[in-house]
Amino acid sequence: MSEALLDHATQTMAVGSKSFATAAKLFDPATRRSALMLYAWCRHCDDVIDGQMLGFAADVPGDDTPEPWRGDTPATRLERLRESTRLAYADEPMTEPAFAAFQEVARTHEIPPSQAFDHLEGYAMDVREETYPHLPDTLRYCYHVAGVVGLMMARVMGVRDEAVLDRACDLGLAFQLTNIARDILDDARLGRCYLPLAWLAEFEVPLDELAEARHRPALAAMAKRLVAVAEPYYDSAREGLPALPLRSAWAIATARGVYRRIGVKVSRVGEDALEQRQGTSKAEKIGLLMQGAGVALSARGRRPGRRRDDLWQRPR
Repeated sequence: MSEALLDHATQTMAVGSKSFATAAKLFDPATRRSALMLYAWCRHCDDVIDGQMLGFAADVPGDDTPEPWRGDTPATRLERLRESTRLAYADEPMTEPAFAAFQEVARTHEIPPSQAFDHLEGYAMDVREETYPHLPDTLRYCYHVAGVVGLMMARVMGVRDEAVLDRACDLGLAFQLTNIARDILDDARLGRCYLPLAWLAEFEVPLDELAEARHRPALAAMAKRLVAVAEPYYDSAREGLPALPLRSAWAIATARGVYRRIGVKVSRVGEDALEQRQGTSKAEKIGLLMQGAGVALSARGRRPGRRRDDLWQRPR
């Protein structure tokens, strides 16, 4: 069962997140196992809510529609995820691979239940079709879907210091801001918008017209602004590297470099970036892997700077 779980988690990341899969290979074996299993649970929850398989549409008719979402409303799927998470923390036997994986990670690294349920709240925000009036509201969403994952991942790497956990949360926020900037048009076509509504008003883009071609210049400008918002969070995350074991610091520095490069591309490419999902090539990933090694090594023994007071603060 143990190796089957690892195989499942490895395949999940290989298909679902090519950006993080490269960095995950740098962890020591025990950390890599837990990181993969945590990712498998997060990916599973995301797919269940959206009716997808590893981030791709799985909404096909008839008996071929995959469980566990067959016939369920998103609200029902969410409650099932919450109940399975409760059972995992109650040490009940888990038959679903993603929850068996999560149970192992939660036990091994003492992940607080509050963090797991904070993550599920991000999916609840999607189920409720929430909108985000101002930037702090968007950052609150980013915390639930990614910042708290940074907290859990940091615990996997042995971090318990609250100040260092702040940096891990900041990296999750930066990742999600980058994702939102990259996926503005794709999300709009699905009826979702994570941009601050105040920005839409500023650019005179009605929420129900977000996907229309005439608004591409405005969307590109907002994507560029969102990438700029992510920058201080990427900077803050770098200050957490000295507290990590060297291989973990290398992995995180590499992941940080890969996602940040995606944001730079979104910002530079402009309107065309909205139509063609931005990523990094194999050659770019190799270069960023080597660059990450340099960043991790240069961080050894360095005292982190003070975290900026104007950054969004995670709930304690």
